[in-house]
Amino acid sequence: MREIVEARAEALERLEHDPIYLGVGVAKQPKPLAALKLEHWRCYQDEQKVVWAILDRKGSSANTLSEPVFREFETLLGVVEKMQPTALVFRSAKKSGFIMGAEISEFVDMTEDARVKDMLEHALGVLDRLERLSFPTIAAIHGFCLGGGLEFALACKYRICTDTARFGFPEVLLGLHPGLAGTWRTLKLADADKGVEMMLSGRTLYAKQAKNMGIVDAMTQERHMAEAIDWAIKGKLKVRRELTTKGKAMTFGPARSLIAMQMEKEVAKKAKRHHYPAPYAMIELWREHGGDLRDMRKAETESFARLMTGDTSKNLVRAFFLREGLKENGKGTEHAIKHVHVIGAGVMGGDIAAWSALRGYKVTLQDMKPDLIAPAIKRARKLFKRRLRRPGDATAAMDRLIPDLTGDGARKADLIIEAVTERPEIKKLVYAQCEERMKPGTLLATNTSSILLETLAEGLKAPQNFVGIHFFNPVAKMPLVEVVTHDKLDDTVLARTMAWVADIDKLPLTVKSLPGFLVNRTLTPYMMEAFVAMDEGIKPEVIDAAAEEFGMPMGPIELADQVGLDVAMHVAKVLKDDLGETFPDIPTWFDRKVKAGNLGKKTGKGIYQFDKDGKPDKQAVEDAPDQELQDRLILPLLNACVACMRKGVVTDKDQCDGGIIFGTGFAPFRGGPMNYIARRGAKDIVDQLERLARRHGDRFLPDPGWDDLLEE
Repeated sequence: MREIVEARAEALERLEHDPIYLGVGVAKQPKPLAALKLEHWRCYQDEQKVVWAILDRKGSSANTLSEPVFREFETLLGVVEKMQPTALVFRSAKKSGFIMGAEISEFVDMTEDARVKDMLEHALGVLDRLERLSFPTIAAIHGFCLGGGLEFALACKYRICTDTARFGFPEVLLGLHPGLAGTWRTLKLADADKGVEMMLSGRTLYAKQAKNMGIVDAMTQERHMAEAIDWAIKGKLKVRRELTTKGKAMTFGPARSLIAMQMEKEVAKKAKRHHYPAPYAMIELWREHGGDLRDMRKAETESFARLMTGDTSKNLVRAFFLREGLKENGKGTEHAIKHVHVIGAGVMGGDIAAWSALRGYKVTLQDMKPDLIAPAIKRARKLFKRRLRRPGDATAAMDRLIPDLTGDGARKADLIIEAVTERPEIKKLVYAQCEERMKPGTLLATNTSSILLETLAEGLKAPQNFVGIHFFNPVAKMPLVEVVTHDKLDDTVLARTMAWVADIDKLPLTVKSLPGFLVNRTLTPYMMEAFVAMDEGIKPEVIDAAAEEFGMPMGPIELADQVGLDVAMHVAKVLKDDLGETFPDIPTWFDRKVKAGNLGKKTGKGIYQFDKDGKPDKQAVEDAPDQELQDRLILPLLNACVACMRKGVVTDKDQCDGGIIFGTGFAPFRGGPMNYIARRGAKDIVDQLERLARRHGDRFLPDPGWDDLLEE
């Protein structure tokens, strides 16, 4: 028997060379199941009569439970039920992981609750058949096991994972909760407070967390996976199947009601019920039916169907595909970048350098004095410890981030990113020094937030290699990066830049060189209108509350404090010079704050006072936000988006919506500004802009680009 275990272990190690061997190795080559000829599954039976089902979705780098995959699984299940093997083991042939979830593209056209319920009930019936099998069923998991993939695994008798596996229910990010028995099968294994919290947050759990929670039975290293599987097959695997005393107590109605109330209060701090109904529906599902899992099964299906056909889920699914579309912008080119040199160790430059090192690049960080670089290194160390869990990874990342006082890193770099002060003359001096040092073919980039690339490219020896790579603050949290073009930029350089941005796990968006580009050009009118409203005597908390009621993650006043009033002032002046009378005047009080050094969160005081934890001191707003005030804030942003479309800053509506959602946090449940325009109606918005222009000034006059939208 030991020879068989060792043979399986050897086969597992061959995954990188030939995925077909993942989990099927035995003393002799296993026999394919002749009765099964499938596209997405490979099935074998070994000498011990163990059936190995390997999921390898055709034409995809990751496994998802698409309709063809699930239909083939149903066929597979029918054959195995008749065979009555010793055990049935599921593995994935994909390096990315087990199963990433359901195939989201199949959701888009579902608009009727009845159709959704029929689909779910059929799928649940198949998973119930899996759960009822009399022989051991084992999900042997590596990498990601998410959403529908985790629900599939929960229907197996055993779940064994590698120590690097990740688990979670990200459905809430799509305006949903688990719908294939995830809600109640999870709560059969895990205490409700941990299980429900996982579903509410959408966060992924590390393998150890999943094991401690009870949804994983055993955790091991890949080289020991075969042995762990063998123990499960023989029934020797010790597993915890009972809830804790606390978990059992939470199955009683009074306890559920109390805990559910507390959960709702926590959710309300982050999301309004009418904006994001899914977490509230999840809590209600557990509160009403958590004491009877059979009732919860039925209620889960009905609740999921309502959510899936609702506007919030439709728009969040749209946001998901917008993200995927931005990722596609970086595919198809080898960037050949290995060494990144960053000039300027301030907040932006230091954090760009740290993020690049985190993502595996050798990085040299240049500034004039050690005490200018030291804060960036300190922030990087915190980032690495927070993001990198495996022993030694944080140390390796620190080794990749090299302070550079002399700028020698520029000689060997494949990409140089300038992140110095927003003054063209200083930036041009930096470029001249770089061109004297850097090797031929090195990409030279600027992180400017507003200055025209044509202006900065003046005097360059190789302007075709000069590009804008505009990150947003905070770098570690903001997913979008604007890649700024100009007339002399080489297409190959643009493609390499986009590929590198995607490779560091950011979303690249090509934008035309126009003051403010896309994000700042659209966001600044929104923020400036907030300052004008403050100048009229409206309290900042009231202004922020109006924007948050629309669905913005934070109001424009707090946002200005977060990014820095000096940065907001600079961008506002650039846009004022470009747009003239159509842009509001900068209030004098705002200018005084900047000159006094009250710049927002980074100085502890701006428009708001910030505590030691970096939180603003804001008074609660009791009254419902005024609709006109909300339109005064949001409509200038929409107007600027239409203008950017007309001027070709971005190529199409999807790119605009994706850029604004992932660059500003624009209410994702609305599907983006252009989608919101389509939903609300262009004529209604134009009429309101004209009313606001009559009441508050010409800055609200509709852009000529609205004419095209009115004709659609």
